Amino acid sequence: MTIHPAIPPRPASYDKAVGLALQGGGALGSYQAGVYEAIADSPYLPDWIAGISIGAINAAIIAGNPPKDRVARLRQFWEEITAPTPLWPSPRTGVAEFDHGVGALRALMLGQPGFFTPRAATDWVFGGKPTSYYDTAPLRATLERLVDFDRINAKEVRFSVGAVNVHTGNFIYFDNHTRHIRVEHVMASGALPPGFPPVEIDGVLYWDGGLVSNTPLEYVLESQPRRSRLMFQVDVFSATGPRPRDLDMVAERETDIRYSSRTRAATTAFRTLHNVRRNLDILLTKLPAELRETPEAKFLYDFSCVARMDIAHLIYRPSTPQGRTKDFEFSQATMRERWRQGLADAGATLHASPWLAPMPPNVGVRTFDVTRPQTATA
Repeated sequence: MTIHPAIPPRPASYDKAVGLALQGGGALGSYQAGVYEAIADSPYLPDWIAGISIGAINAAIIAGNPPKDRVARLRQFWEEITAPTPLWPSPRTGVAEFDHGVGALRALMLGQPGFFTPRAATDWVFGGKPTSYYDTAPLRATLERLVDFDRINAKEVRFSVGAVNVHTGNFIYFDNHTRHIRVEHVMASGALPPGFPPVEIDGVLYWDGGLVSNTPLEYVLESQPRRSRLMFQVDVFSATGPRPRDLDMVAERETDIRYSSRTRAATTAFRTLHNVRRNLDILLTKLPAELRETPEAKFLYDFSCVARMDIAHLIYRPSTPQGRTKDFEFSQATMRERWRQGLADAGATLHASPWLAPMPPNVGVRTFDVTRPQTATA
């Protein structure tokens, strides 16, 4: 049951389309599922869902099910892939650092049910030279069971996932508005080497899109024709964090900074560029008619834009350190904690609905981070 406070009514005057951008981050993706649970019970259902890596998997489950079933299917996926097994029941000791380490060790040694399994010893002895440590055949079966790809291809919701061409190193989006989406496209977006094998699509090998860009935000906002949009940008790595006290915390902060910096850089660059476009449009309307007809003015007109964007950041900020292995710590208790935090953060953001405040006429992009700590952690 949704636990967030009341959401202000969405006025008819707020007519922006809604998008959902889901970052990569392995086991941290259960935070995204919690965020979606809050959005699903709001007046801001997305018409475009884009993801990379685990974000692509969550996006496929959302887009590949009717609205009434989406949260239940997300819950089914996350409960199944984090379920304890007889070989490793994963009891909790109450010591957070130890429990996180045990959960990550289980994933490394045994894989996760319905997701990935370690390659058999025979693959290494008799199979030549494997190109990954794990086999993702279980994920294929899970996706085919939980995702209706016919629904995705019916284009009820726009769906985009990012991957990298292994041969050229070029980044590509598989988009249901330009191609027929299959299970391989989702798996390719989450094929992070060297853990997971590349996925072949029409004779070409692809790896995880997070190798180049860990957020699909720019792809959605820059797609032509641009449309005024509210974007929920869900990130699972936080730019801010505590001062590291040991090497494990150093590794965790390094990972957070490395992945969050890409998202921040993309968001900052888009905000700057789009504010220029907005002000160009305002300026051009003030020019005399004869100046508007000059080649220079026409060039600038093509560059200008009237679309206006609101970006609501939802960032996973755990209250305690989780260590360098947090993105493959799939214990069920931790998964549920992250889900609850995503639900709470999204609920607080929707309750605040800062995007309903009047937008200054010369601003093309606004960003909001409702749950951001007011002061940096020492």
